[in-house]
Amino acid sequence: MTTTVDGPEQGVPLPDEPEDVSARLVSRQDLKSELTRFLMVYKFGIDEMMTKINILRDEFTYARDYNPIEHVKSRLKSPESIIAKARRKGAPQTLEGVREHVRDIAGIRITCSFTSDVYRIMDMITRQGDVSVVEIEDYIAQPKPNGYRSVHVIVEIPVFMSDRMESVYVELQIRTVAMDFWASLEHKIYYKHDRAVPDALREELRVAAETARDLDVKMEALHDRVHRDAAS
Repeated sequence: MTTTVDGPEQGVPLPDEPEDVSARLVSRQDLKSELTRFLMVYKFGIDEMMTKINILRDEFTYARDYNPIEHVKSRLKSPESIIAKARRKGAPQTLEGVREHVRDIAGIRITCSFTSDVYRIMDMITRQGDVSVVEIEDYIAQPKPNGYRSVHVIVEIPVFMSDRMESVYVELQIRTVAMDFWASLEHKIYYKHDRAVPDALREELRVAAETARDLDVKMEALHDRVHRDAAS
């Protein structure tokens, strides 16, 4: 994805604002500069969560007969994207305002084999002692109107620096291969149409999402039958 970087804008602090650069209102260009350093902690947050996920993957691979995790991807929002989202949410243009209102700066997508695995992996991660669950949005139980299905979990984890500990929000998106395939193509279609997707195409996408759901149900049923037959 191509990111457009706006030119610098001059900003003037409001009267009576604190002088601390991390708390006062700053110009967009200054905020982008601060965000670059601010994002380092979120990168470490991703590293911490990836370690937890990789431990689970290795345990399933070497100690169990089935690994429910198919793929894992991570991403860190760009300063431009963070500022744009903070503005859409009406957040204060401060680092603390950004932290509290934009909680998907650090993101990890976990793709699982089956729907039951989505909840299984979510439980394994959120039960860990140093992981605090902030919010869960279950779009599998209640899909979005366009058919999007996934589980989104905002967690807060500690990141230990050389001189301090910082709590970091990380968004986990956990979905099946079929859900991920649909979401990826839907995103490409919306991008191509600059989000102005014709109604007829929207309906076709919704129907395709139902087809992906039916595939998930069928494949999990086949998986369960194979395991029952093997156990008998």
